[in-house]
Amino acid sequence: MQMLDFDQEIVLENERVLLRPLRTRDFEELLPFSLHEPDLWKYSLLSADGTANLRHYIYGALQDKTAKTAYPFIVFDKQKMSYAGSTRFYDYNPRHETIQLGYTWYGREIQGTGLNKHCKYLMLNYAFLQLGLERVEFRADNNNARSIAAMKSIGCIVEGVLRNNCQSPTGRRDSIILSILKKEWFDGVRTALQQKIRAEAGRLL
Repeated sequence: MQMLDFDQEIVLENERVLLRPLRTRDFEELLPFSLHEPDLWKYSLLSADGTANLRHYIYGALQDKTAKTAYPFIVFDKQKMSYAGSTRFYDYNPRHETIQLGYTWYGREIQGTGLNKHCKYLMLNYAFLQLGLERVEFRADNNNARSIAAMKSIGCIVEGVLRNNCQSPTGRRDSIILSILKKEWFDGVRTALQQKIRAEAGRLL
């Protein structure tokens, strides 16, 4: 197993999607989402709507990478041959063998196409197989039904709700906590997610 190397060029890829490290110059690739789809960050702790907010969003993500607490990716949809959004690993804790997966968003045209399952499969497999972690955690605004449904659909288990636990752009929020454990991943969650990805691909043909 290996430690998460924040200086390494980590690229996760399959036939549908490519995740590569987020860079400052990706501002231009993501700007159309910020200008035309501000609702993408309705439930986010950090909004990237508008030019200034997007610059701040990317700067903050890269600062966290420098601090070795997060590894942000830009997402490229190989089917549409266009950039689709962003996601990241964060709150990496090698001592306790845990990490969080989040800050995930995609443009409206991508939502519901199955791309998210491909991204999550690649990231989860990397976390459990390459890094050997014991737990991957997910968090979301407890009012974000779409995001919660997406996390459940990949095999996440709901653990509970942290009430009024953090500040958001619209005020205090309740955060739902979900997770997948390494044993669960290898005992069936990975296989079930692979089957869902194949089934969705078949429906799109």
